[in-house]
Amino acid sequence: MNYSTPEKEGIKSSYIKEYIKKLEEYNLSTHSLVIMRHGKVIFEHYWAPFHKDYLHRMYSVTKSFVALAIGFLEQDGKINLDDKIAKYFPEEIKNQLNKYMHNQSIRDMLMMSTAIPVRYWLYPRIDDRVQFYFENDTKTYRPAGTTFEYDSEGSFIMGALVERVTGKTLMEYLREKCLDKIGFSEEAYMLKCPGGHSWGDSALICTSHDLALAAQFTLNGGKWNGEQLLNENYVKTATSKLIDNNVEGMVSYKSFGYGYQFWRTYDNSYFFNGMGCQFAICTPDKDMVMVYTGDNQSKIPDLAKDVVIRNYFEMIVRKVEDKELSDIGENEELKEYAKPLELATARGDKYKPMQDKINGVTYKIDDNKNGITEWKLHFDGNKGKICYKNAQGYKEIPFGMCENEFSQFPEEGYAGEIGSVKGDRLYECASSAAWVSDNQLFIKVQIIDIYFGRLNITVGFNDDGKMGVYMNKTAEDFLDEYQGYLCGTPME
Repeated sequence: MNYSTPEKEGIKSSYIKEYIKKLEEYNLSTHSLVIMRHGKVIFEHYWAPFHKDYLHRMYSVTKSFVALAIGFLEQDGKINLDDKIAKYFPEEIKNQLNKYMHNQSIRDMLMMSTAIPVRYWLYPRIDDRVQFYFENDTKTYRPAGTTFEYDSEGSFIMGALVERVTGKTLMEYLREKCLDKIGFSEEAYMLKCPGGHSWGDSALICTSHDLALAAQFTLNGGKWNGEQLLNENYVKTATSKLIDNNVEGMVSYKSFGYGYQFWRTYDNSYFFNGMGCQFAICTPDKDMVMVYTGDNQSKIPDLAKDVVIRNYFEMIVRKVEDKELSDIGENEELKEYAKPLELATARGDKYKPMQDKINGVTYKIDDNKNGITEWKLHFDGNKGKICYKNAQGYKEIPFGMCENEFSQFPEEGYAGEIGSVKGDRLYECASSAAWVSDNQLFIKVQIIDIYFGRLNITVGFNDDGKMGVYMNKTAEDFLDEYQGYLCGTPME
């Protein structure tokens, strides 16, 4: 990576500072921010405990890497984009009766214009995700290539196609074709799906620098150090608008069209787009790349993404100049401002008198779908913990008051390196709490592992000594035991 300063590349450091302040204002769980111009890093920061070498789950950013792999397959003459996907999976599709699925082409799949709505694969606990895809018996369908509908399953199948045609894993093939040449970290890898296939629609795990390099590679039109690795026409096509995706008829950060597994956005830009706000935004007209990682999964899924992307364009991109600017100390101010920034925490008060009344009190919990039978909050200075019993036995979740406490989330049996398959890995987490009113405590639990997730817990107490708990989670295929309401009565 080459480095420069914002001012040398035509950007005021104060713009970046104000942008980060905006992210902090919304209390986003930001993990990293990398900004590049003219192929040089002009700003990067990692919100502790995240760091430059941290291998981060990139979720659906992975789809754009699949598109690059498909481009290499076409370049090598191994496929044609207008080939029917059925050609490569004859056994798996033989029992599929829907003619539109048989006629579905690779190009259709690249454009999220497939024939049959997807079936969610995680909860059925399937044995082979490829077979599950082709056995889809959904009665709703349309001719492939006609309209846009987000189809993560189709992206996975294209990754499986790469592996079937090459006899290599998706990462092995991409490393051979471009990733090693552009400096991708050796430690980067991809999780698997049932059946042994790479989890090509969601599970690339790499550094923020790795993602920035891949984004710069596309911005270069498939060229690296003067060598044309991937056909420029394919890269330009893949990142252009090939199908309209504005299904709601309103303007938003993602309503500018879709290419081959790349989203279009403001100002003639395109981006790699992953759940929770994993982004690599490429702006050809300004020769800029921005990488943002975080976990901002929410019941309002587009809120955080809009904050990150729209403000980036309004506060930075549209103010860029094509000349070197004088630095009057703003860059140092930016560095000093960013230096102490850490992972977001619960916001509120560290102490309320209610804390003394309920400290150490064990509550008997009424019957509930989560199987929780007892609950206790214990406080000790600026730290505390939830102590509870559920179907697995006694559990504890330590937290800090308005600061993160790091531990392993105590629930057992969540998936490891094979999605949806029960494993023995305990996920790392960061937990914080704050009093948000005189009688309500908010607890924020952030899973920060090869799976990201958020668990929000509000605990309230009434004058009769009763306790009410509301738990809501945003996490893919875990934390299901922590949703809904609990009603507690003090035990004598």
